[in-house]
Amino acid sequence: MSFLHDIDPIALSLPFWPHGIHWYGLMYVGGFAAAWWLGKHRLAQGRLPGIDENGFGDLLFYAMLGVIVGGRVGFVLFYDLPAFFADPLMLFKLRDGGMSFHGGLLGVLLAGFWWCRKYDVHWFDILDFIAPLAPIGLGLGRLGNWINGELWGRLTSSPLGVVFPKADLGAYSGLPMEQLRALHAQGLLDAYARWPSQLLQAFLEGAVLFALLWWFSRRPRPRYAVAGLFGLAYGLFRIFAEFFREPDAQFGFIAFGWLTMGMLLSLPMVAFGLWLLWRSRRAPTLAGG
Repeated sequence: MSFLHDIDPIALSLPFWPHGIHWYGLMYVGGFAAAWWLGKHRLAQGRLPGIDENGFGDLLFYAMLGVIVGGRVGFVLFYDLPAFFADPLMLFKLRDGGMSFHGGLLGVLLAGFWWCRKYDVHWFDILDFIAPLAPIGLGLGRLGNWINGELWGRLTSSPLGVVFPKADLGAYSGLPMEQLRALHAQGLLDAYARWPSQLLQAFLEGAVLFALLWWFSRRPRPRYAVAGLFGLAYGLFRIFAEFFREPDAQFGFIAFGWLTMGMLLSLPMVAFGLWLLWRSRRAPTLAGG
């Protein structure tokens, strides 16, 4: 029997704030807090010579702006451009949802480049430094998607299947949660069960990627190596997870009956990661690691 997704996305209701505090927003806070704590640890190890805690604080602030602005702009450009042309103000409607990892990544890259010009640090030394800090936030973000019941997987008959009320439930779509619970108890919703692809992505892009990068970066590595491994590993993990995730409704399968937009956007990351790892063979290694 499948599992019925029935999780309240609001973590805390407040009398003075009608929208409440959402779990998804707390996931972002948790991701930035983890990056701050891990970054201070790496900083204390001398992993970024010449930069003090204040400089790292500036870097993290720039990265936060890059994630939020880049994630939103990337979502609009990659996934919802017609809606933007119809209503440009939708770009600022963050409560309606819509964030793109690839857009957030581009935002962080640009923010890091701006910070490097201010502090006169090699751009890839910064990318190598922050790469191991990102996966926890990525994993928490996917948990936020799970709690919201969004970005679900493809249909499955597996006992791991989950029925998402926001997904297409045929004649049962749009029914109140009370009725869906009763229908699910009778087994009438099992045909609409889907892979919990959000949890798969949280595991791969969060836990596994963090463990891999943290282990790899414990030893001094040449410039480009850590950032290269991040790009390669994330791209491969995302492509694998896309085989379980429902394609974006506005695109469907782009080609071959299996290629999705998520895969297409991840392929350059794989190629760029491989190129960085190749380039790192003759690159210098920072004295502090």
